[in-house]
Amino acid sequence: TILKSPTLLRQTNGRIWGWEGNCDSFGCCPGSCTHVWNYAQSLPHLFPSLERSLRKTEFNENQNTEGHQTYRSNIPISETAHGLYATADGQLGGIMKVYREWRISGDTEWLKEFWPKVRASLDYSIRTWDPRHTGALEEPHHNTYDIEYWGPNGHCTSFYTGALHAAVKMGEALSDDVSEYEELLGKSLVYLEEKLFNGEYFFQQVMTGGLDAKFEPLDIDSYGIEYQAMAKEINAQGPKYQYGNGCLSDGVLGFWIAKVCGLDELMDSEKIASHLKAVHKYNFKEDLSDHAYPKRPSYAVGHEAGLLICSWPNGDKPIMPFIYSDEVWTGIEYQVASHLMMHGKVEEGLEIVRGCRDRYDGYTRNPFNEYECGHWYARAMSSYGLIQGLTGLRYDAVDKSLFIDSRIGDNFRAFLSTANGFGVAGLKAGKPFIEVRSGNIDIEHVYVSGVERKMN
Repeated sequence: TILKSPTLLRQTNGRIWGWEGNCDSFGCCPGSCTHVWNYAQSLPHLFPSLERSLRKTEFNENQNTEGHQTYRSNIPISETAHGLYATADGQLGGIMKVYREWRISGDTEWLKEFWPKVRASLDYSIRTWDPRHTGALEEPHHNTYDIEYWGPNGHCTSFYTGALHAAVKMGEALSDDVSEYEELLGKSLVYLEEKLFNGEYFFQQVMTGGLDAKFEPLDIDSYGIEYQAMAKEINAQGPKYQYGNGCLSDGVLGFWIAKVCGLDELMDSEKIASHLKAVHKYNFKEDLSDHAYPKRPSYAVGHEAGLLICSWPNGDKPIMPFIYSDEVWTGIEYQVASHLMMHGKVEEGLEIVRGCRDRYDGYTRNPFNEYECGHWYARAMSSYGLIQGLTGLRYDAVDKSLFIDSRIGDNFRAFLSTANGFGVAGLKAGKPFIEVRSGNIDIEHVYVSGVERKMN
């Protein structure tokens, strides 16, 4: 429904441009916003050439010679100004998506064209957010919650890890020297596992010292007497709008995006699974009656179920966390559910999906319009990742390989869409099969749960 809605526009030259969502009579939040469209997995599989037009915009009109990307594009599509900050998750996610588009299309000439600009984008990210080459994003970095994180965190550093991994793979395929990226990738994995994992889930190290950026605390005297005590407490905690020791539903989002883009999982799988189980344990609520959030409660309210964006299991919620932390967004629910399934937690994933779909039952809400900041919100297209979560189905046009990693048994059939054809694929009594219904899907190798098998 989202792809057919006013959320998605197409120029006469064929290029795609998107809102984040739509209000009743106008678009909401313009410019194919990179940190929102990161989540959307429908378009790259159903209409790969249209998705590639978004990469064309990001790495051409939206990127300058220094590698800075503007995360919102103009309409009509044209060169953008670069006075605004870049977004860490949006820019780094774009690098992983270039890798995805290459593997879906099989077009290495297309990759060669993009590669210099991909390098420029990643080099800018390193200079700006990891200037000391620690392997983590330390400097303040903007993200999809419309705030700046101060200090390393699982959320955006997992994007950094994924982007470095994608760059290494692309560079190696093009015989380019990516040794710097390889070194940083190793550091990033170590940093995440040793410094950002508390034994149960990944968190944020809030930092204000030792950075190039200077933290400016709130000016206490500029507030009225009734607010000065709160301002002092905020200053004592550090910058406002952080999540600190919170359990963030998006806390390993970069690893999910890497996975759906076709990158192998380099991080300790048990730690990722532990984080996802913690998200389900602490953030999924079967009944939200006792949850108060006055900003946008219509997303999920009352006796409905929903996955909160963040919680603080140890009772150390900041006095002023990021402003959306208590909300429920369907796009996050679907990506967490898909990621849980990939790690064998199918029932937990389905529980989140059922809670979401029960809210959009056609009585309380439109079942064809999952909204966030506007109707037909683009982030909700993370739901396409549920196919991969349940079945592991993925086609790689570069290696002409079909991958299956079923979480639903040895007998299933599921929809498969590729750049050159679509059909149905799955397992019959544990043996892989494919039925091409349109076009052509050239398969030379089939892997079932990592083991090469012959087609049925």
